[in-house]
Amino acid sequence: MKRSKFLFTEAQEILPGGVNSPVRAFSRVGGNPVYFKRGKGAYLYDEDNKAYIDYVGSWGPMIAGHAHPDVIHAVQEAAQNGLGFGAPTEIETQLAKKIQLHMPTMELMRMVNSGTEATMSALRVARGFTGRDKIVKFEGCYHGHSDGLLVKAGSGALTLGEPDSAGVPQQVAEQTLTLPFNDIEAAKILFSQLGEQVAAIIIEPVAGNMGMVMPVPGFLAELKRLCLDYGALLIFDEVMTGFRVGLKGAQGLFSVQPDLTTLGKVIGGGLPVGSFGGRRDIMECVAPLGPVYQAGTLSGNPIAMASGIATLSIIEKPDFFPDLQAQTSNFVKRLEVLARDRKVPLTANSIGGMFGFFFTSDNPVSNFSQVLNSNTSNFNAFFHHMLASGINLAPSPFESGFVSGAHTEQEFAATLDAADTAFKNI
Repeated sequence: MKRSKFLFTEAQEILPGGVNSPVRAFSRVGGNPVYFKRGKGAYLYDEDNKAYIDYVGSWGPMIAGHAHPDVIHAVQEAAQNGLGFGAPTEIETQLAKKIQLHMPTMELMRMVNSGTEATMSALRVARGFTGRDKIVKFEGCYHGHSDGLLVKAGSGALTLGEPDSAGVPQQVAEQTLTLPFNDIEAAKILFSQLGEQVAAIIIEPVAGNMGMVMPVPGFLAELKRLCLDYGALLIFDEVMTGFRVGLKGAQGLFSVQPDLTTLGKVIGGGLPVGSFGGRRDIMECVAPLGPVYQAGTLSGNPIAMASGIATLSIIEKPDFFPDLQAQTSNFVKRLEVLARDRKVPLTANSIGGMFGFFFTSDNPVSNFSQVLNSNTSNFNAFFHHMLASGINLAPSPFESGFVSGAHTEQEFAATLDAADTAFKNI
């Protein structure tokens, strides 16, 4: 990691904190970030050519593995025709149809360039459609870095210990109401008092940005019922879970139909992309059909669309998700057994190709308070041992892990061997 240290020192002279996204700076775990120069399959290679088994997957989109030949070929073919036109292209519609095939709740959708852009736009549409201003979100759920959503946020904001961001006007923050994740009674009380003012509930149906936290049975369905009762909209932020936990997303797994959905990550196959969409009558509020303005010069970029179509084509194969789910679940269970054998308190779970673990005896971890009470010192020690052993995990106890279709028993066995040694030294 000698070259990584040199590059990080150089980067700090010109980039805030030496990075272009906060969690990359290793602020939570300490030390210097690793600089990677290439990836292939389940592996990343740093600037000193050391190989790492990767469980970050570019924070989710690399579900087919790094540099999958089908995805690379699609991108190369598209790039030969130009990098973008700022005009309509057929491939935008092709990707939209492929998304809609698996998520029929997205009757109309708009392509954008990031998950942040998707959630920000969905909230604007919700406010425009309902004529209301207030938004309900949940503690520890991260929905991008737009002003109104950096209130008790997860992911990078939580990693830095600053759930609220400077620079967010008080008047904006006041329009965001925050509830404990998985607490339906708190949601009912809030709606009984302010429900007529609420434009939308926005939620990660499986929280992935305070570590991975599952919804308790019935929670999502009850939120949908509250929205119906009070005329609010339900927004599923599936930027992380969409095409990650299953081919129909979390909404398919839990059989709850949101009014609006936001997507990202997998639908770009590693390139910058996002999408928001939902009920036709709601989305018809979006310009040029309606008064809610949203635009983007690079939206629907043909290179990103080609990468997304190629990635979705890979994961549409009948055995892909059953195999991915089985491998991920088996891996996580074996990790728990190792920790238990070494007398290390650890709770872990998985869904689809997504997993999470907390150094705590709480089982399950179901809310933000439990996340904050987990043993982060144990995580930091574990993280650095694993990194030294060539295992790349997210550099924060408040992030999810990801398994790709390229991971095999060889990678899982090596990872578990490294974990066993790490548990012995915690």
